[in-house]
Amino acid sequence: MPDISRRQFGKQFGSSLVLAGAGVRYVRAATAGVGQTLESSLQQHKIPAAVAMAATSSKIIYTGAFGKRDSKSGVAVTPDSIFSIASMTKPVTSVAAMQLVEQGKLQLEEPASKYIPELGSLQVLHGFDPGTGKPILKPATNPVTLRRLLTHTSGFVYDTWDADLLRYEKASGTGPSGGVAPLTPLMFEPGTRWQYGTSADWTGRLVETVSGLTLEQYFQKNILGPLEMHDTSFLMPEAKFDRLVTGYSRQHPPNGPLTENRRALPKPPKAFNGGGGLYSTAPDYVRFMQMILRRGRAPSGQQILQPLTVDMMATNQIGELNAGKLNSVRPDISSDVDFHPGFKDGWGFGFLINATAYEGRRSAGSLAWAGVANTYFWIDPHKDVAGVIMMQFLPFADKEAVAVLGDFERSVYAS
Repeated sequence: MPDISRRQFGKQFGSSLVLAGAGVRYVRAATAGVGQTLESSLQQHKIPAAVAMAATSSKIIYTGAFGKRDSKSGVAVTPDSIFSIASMTKPVTSVAAMQLVEQGKLQLEEPASKYIPELGSLQVLHGFDPGTGKPILKPATNPVTLRRLLTHTSGFVYDTWDADLLRYEKASGTGPSGGVAPLTPLMFEPGTRWQYGTSADWTGRLVETVSGLTLEQYFQKNILGPLEMHDTSFLMPEAKFDRLVTGYSRQHPPNGPLTENRRALPKPPKAFNGGGGLYSTAPDYVRFMQMILRRGRAPSGQQILQPLTVDMMATNQIGELNAGKLNSVRPDISSDVDFHPGFKDGWGFGFLINATAYEGRRSAGSLAWAGVANTYFWIDPHKDVAGVIMMQFLPFADKEAVAVLGDFERSVYAS
């Protein structure tokens, strides 16, 4: 481990070091069964690398690291290995926006165009002309507000799960920029549907515009620094590159083999994206989740958010709309998404919220989300437990990754 010795890490998290066939594995003796279950599940589902942690609001209850950083080096994954966490950036962006709401610098119900003028002249896609195939666009009648951005009811979507946007991009010659989302038409009137998309990109733009800071600067000053999340950033310094876990892509999903990507130092982004882009570690993200469990309080005692604000974020904000179900039109990027089959889930400010408990797993009212490379977390305020597991491969919601998540979560609650 380049930046922290095994002895130091064990002292910090109360872990014991165990050697396993999949690499070096760290587990708390009290929850060795979790480690055994997780190791067996990773081997069964042929996942090359993972780090998992579980915690209460006050302590770490499990830490496990499995596999190799990459096949060429043979370097073992360790608890402080760094992963691209993609859309697990979104809850951090939501916290930033709600801090500004607390300060009176943003309001949930005001049009976002007050700060970003181009959001005042949005158009909604109403299908395609049957004769010419050209998009049919009409001006939006409802405004995009911060509330609608935070709840993914704005009308901004991802082409990964929307055939109409994918068709529009092909017809117009536009497409994902790889940075902050381009200004696309809305796929529905704001406030009328839930659909996952680039809303958090624009939330991040609001945070930057109102604060006068880049998102990296704002996060470090107001969230990551106070929470001592020292390995979380949009930037990957060369000094930490040794800890970055390589990614994989599944060939011919859903059942093809995983092919390893070339491992290279990521270039600094041209812009910071509230919808994704952070690198982080499991221990760092646990600190973020513990802050939510403590209703906004950092380990130092500093209030990152007021308790009532956390309660608002953790409350369903979309009424009877159904969240968390997505049909993929780009299977190389994502499988179909349905983490809670047969049940209707809600959405707060930055989190998926399950109205019904998962059997043998999280309680009703738990908070969760994920990153496209199969990083997942849940926060269960009712039972005061949170968990995170970081893997690193596409497609998102891969059935093997989701199975491992389920095995890990069930074993945490069983222990």
